[in-house]
Amino acid sequence: MEPVTVIGAGLAGSECAWQLAQRGIPVTLREMKPEKTTPAHVTPYFAELCCSNSLRGAGLENAVGLLKEELRRLDSLILRCADATAVPAGGALAVDREGFARMVTESLLAHPLVTLVPGEVTAIPDGTVVIASGPLTSDPLADAIAEKLGGGHTLNFFDAAAPLVSYDSVDMTSAYFASRYDKGTPDYINCPLSKEEYLTFWQELVKAEEAEVHGFEDANVFEGCMPVEVMARRGEDTLRFGPLKPRGLPDPKTGREPYAVVQLRRDNADGTIYNLVGFQTHLKWGEQKRVFSLIPALHDAQYLRYGVMHRNTYLDSPRLLDRYYRLKSDPRIAFAGQMTGVEGYVESCASGFLAGVELARRLKGQTPIDFPQETAIGALGLYISNETVADFQPMNVNFGIIPPLDHRVKGKRNKNAELSQRSLAILDTVKEEVLSL
Repeated sequence: MEPVTVIGAGLAGSECAWQLAQRGIPVTLREMKPEKTTPAHVTPYFAELCCSNSLRGAGLENAVGLLKEELRRLDSLILRCADATAVPAGGALAVDREGFARMVTESLLAHPLVTLVPGEVTAIPDGTVVIASGPLTSDPLADAIAEKLGGGHTLNFFDAAAPLVSYDSVDMTSAYFASRYDKGTPDYINCPLSKEEYLTFWQELVKAEEAEVHGFEDANVFEGCMPVEVMARRGEDTLRFGPLKPRGLPDPKTGREPYAVVQLRRDNADGTIYNLVGFQTHLKWGEQKRVFSLIPALHDAQYLRYGVMHRNTYLDSPRLLDRYYRLKSDPRIAFAGQMTGVEGYVESCASGFLAGVELARRLKGQTPIDFPQETAIGALGLYISNETVADFQPMNVNFGIIPPLDHRVKGKRNKNAELSQRSLAILDTVKEEVLSL
């Protein structure tokens, strides 16, 4: 059998390549790192996490928790590696960033049916192809995709990553450990601010100097990854009701909730690196140090990585792709990952999973498995291929794209948990067929 070319070894490409290879389909994995990198990538590993190290909520009362559990039950490589490299993060699944990426890389390189071909891809190859080159697709390949699609079917928005600081440089006399919003175990460092400290910080943040990002405008920022300075410009209290919300985080020194709280989440297994939760930014590096040092616990913080801003490219998928992420006009080509308009690490993994499983079945002459909309995996595929969606925007998985229950359930968390149980029960009816190799 001719190998399938998978372009890009991010979360989606890695998962897709693994699912194909596990089903006996040879894969040529094309990855431009380390020969060429992007502004957001710093390691040679596959599945590098550019922004947060969190795969978000772990519980079944939220949609991303359901999506993770579906992928676990279906033998996802990404979820297996994430679980194996998890770090304490309260009610979320966060990973040791480098350990996770290294494990994904080693797993793929050890597979006998995966052949790595390094170097940049500048044109869409012949044969069966899955394009999982990510939101930072290099210009030559992006141009080739745009030419193939025609009609202005590629879109852009801007994304941002938060800074990383060393644990040893955090002033723990001005901070304390607690859970995130009183959920889970006390794994977050909480950096409290008084009203006076918060207002000084907010005023300096609003007027801080931004780095130049070609073509950047606030209107182009994706709401789910908004730079902290853009959020601050929306009003004095926007941050206090967003990432700096102090609810459920009383300061043990006073017994009272602070006026505002900056949270730090562990970024590696050793607990030596922490990231600033919700502090995606495109301020100049010197300005980041100056303004963030106004947070008392971070006055002398050592920055291991400053926040960065980068362009994200995605497709007008409802006009272009089917529920299996295949190009309607040329089914030999499929897409996976954030380029399809699924937003988030786990969602990207799910798109790569579905694209890989269905492509393997098609190449082996098997019928497709139509994951129903009641499952999170199916709901995502049906959302990105829904032609009635007029103003298509990148979106995280949510219960709004999953059909409601046929009966009333009191309480949102109870209702969501029951939606998850329904989804998993449906998934179990097709699990054996999905896992058959």
